[in-house]
Amino acid sequence: MINYKTAEEVELIRQSCLLVGDTIAEVAKLIKPGATTLQLDTASEKFIRDNGAVPSFKNYRGFPYASCISVNDAVVHGFPTNNILKEGDVISVDIGVFKNGYHGDSAYTFAIGNVNDDVKQLMRVTKESLYKGIEKAIAGNRVGDIAFAVQEHTERKHGYGVVRELVGHGLGKDLHEDPQVPNYGKRGSGTKLKEGVVIAIEPMINMGKKDVVNDTDGWTVRTKDGKPSAHYEHTVCVKKDKADILSSFTSIEAAEKANENLCSDYY
Repeated sequence: MINYKTAEEVELIRQSCLLVGDTIAEVAKLIKPGATTLQLDTASEKFIRDNGAVPSFKNYRGFPYASCISVNDAVVHGFPTNNILKEGDVISVDIGVFKNGYHGDSAYTFAIGNVNDDVKQLMRVTKESLYKGIEKAIAGNRVGDIAFAVQEHTERKHGYGVVRELVGHGLGKDLHEDPQVPNYGKRGSGTKLKEGVVIAIEPMINMGKKDVVNDTDGWTVRTKDGKPSAHYEHTVCVKKDKADILSSFTSIEAAEKANENLCSDYY
C-alpha cells in the first residue's frame, strides 16, 4: 500500500533528508588515506544525534551501525570496520536519519586520491543515471519509466552491470515503504506514479557484471567479479511536471571539493 504524503509531511521528510546530506558532508571531510570506516561511522552518528535526530539504520533489522559504508567491490550495506582506507579506494556512504517522525535517506560515492579514468567514468555515469531517473518521477508515469531511464544510461549505453537484487523504495514514517523502485525495467510498466508519493531513487551500478554475492557478515553485498561499484541516492516527491528533490548533494559536493584527498573532477 502506498502512503501518499501531505505537503506538511513532505516538508518534514525534506528536513530529515537535508540532515542526511549534511551528515554525509561531515563524513566527507574525514575521508582520507589512513582513516577507517568505523571512524566515519562514529562521526556520522554523533552528528546525527547532535542535530536532534537518530540514525535510521542503527538496529534496523539488526544492522549494528549508523551508516552503511561500502568500499571498492562492496555495493551496499557495508559494515564499518577498522580496515584502513587507502589511495585509490572508492567509498559509498549511505545514511538515513529519523527526525520529527519521518525518515530521510541519501547516498553518495567518493574516490580517494588518484583513481583511473574507468572508475571516474563509472561514478559520473551512475550519478547521471540518478538524475535521468528523477526526470521520470512525475505524475502519470510509472515506476518502470524510472527504471528504464537508469538502465538505458548505465547498462545499455555504457555496458555496466545494474544490480537486480537491490532497489529503491518509498519512505516516510517507515524507512522502507511501497513502491519498490528498481534500476532496471520496461517503460510503461509497474506502479503508476501520483502526486505525493515519496521515493528514494538509488542506482547501484557495477563496473563489471550485475551479479552480486553476500559477505560473511550477513549484510555487505559485493560484486561477484570483484570490480568496483558506485551508488548515489536522492529522495524525491512525485509532482505533476517535475520531481521535487528533497535531499541535497550541495554540502556534500562542497566538502568533496574542499577535501584535497578526494577526487572531484569526474563530473
